[in-house]
Amino acid sequence: MGEESPAEVAVPGREPSRSAAGRQGGASARGASVATTAGSAPVTGTDDEAELISALAERAPADLRMVGLSGGVFRMGSEDALAYPEEGPVREVEVGAFAIGATTVTVAEFAVFVASTGHRTEAEVFGDSLVFAGLLAEAVRAQSPAVAPTPWWRQVVGATWLHPRGAGAEAGDEDGHGPIVALPDHPVTHVTRHDAEAYAAWVGARLPTEAEWEYAARGGLDQQPYPWGAVREPGGVPRMKTFVGDFPEAPTEPVGTVPADAYPPNGFGLHTMTGNVWEWTSGVFAPDDDRAVLRGGSHLCHASYCLRYRTSARTAVTPETSLGHTGFRLAVDV
Repeated sequence: MGEESPAEVAVPGREPSRSAAGRQGGASARGASVATTAGSAPVTGTDDEAELISALAERAPADLRMVGLSGGVFRMGSEDALAYPEEGPVREVEVGAFAIGATTVTVAEFAVFVASTGHRTEAEVFGDSLVFAGLLAEAVRAQSPAVAPTPWWRQVVGATWLHPRGAGAEAGDEDGHGPIVALPDHPVTHVTRHDAEAYAAWVGARLPTEAEWEYAARGGLDQQPYPWGAVREPGGVPRMKTFVGDFPEAPTEPVGTVPADAYPPNGFGLHTMTGNVWEWTSGVFAPDDDRAVLRGGSHLCHASYCLRYRTSARTAVTPETSLGHTGFRLAVDV
């Protein structure tokens, strides 16, 4: 794979409103901007939720920074000692020029979309979503059914992108809204692939293909397991957010997401391509398995049961699945 460098590219955008959440931004120094707009469409939900969404939208950046990549041929997949069977075989794949989000889409950025369009996520329509048990208050955990054979997942009524642990369950504030307001720069979660596609269409973008995602995640490196190289924690310093401690009952560090740009970028200028949240792609898992593909692993990955926090790792779920550790980043043709 040849040496790649981020490039400023022209990408589709939207005519912005004059609101703080929708002002036009110029192209960033290392990428391109996709303008978003907080329009006049009514926000669905209660008055409190509308106020919360507006507050989050006001904290969104003016544009979505994209990094332009010229593409090329790279060796996709892995057959090393850490690899799962579905990662192989290693094969040469060519990708064309494209641009990809420097980070996953954040809570604040998704709020701009909801404020403008009134979009209701599938978790909101279905009435529940899956939340890691260790993030739940005891009362909520007790009344939320466990998912077999992974009982650390609970089916929580009212869990959505706006209420990641269930409506009114974000312990600490009387109105239950405190935590999400404090997380505008964290990846949006509890979104299905359909929700991600709706957001992408709204800004004139799309989801990356699997090949594009892996090409971008590798950051110019050949057959390295991590976006930065061969060593998981160079010098003992973490480079991604995963579960630390004994999974799932005894974490020794806080569990949950971190800001989308919390760690240094890879060689292409892309943040958190592994860990933090799984990311939707446009691919299907196999010719005889049309489930949607997620890439990158999440903050719940742990060496004791899941080594999928690597550039070649993949997993599959149905496209209408929503989870507390799943988000997405955008791609555009150039």
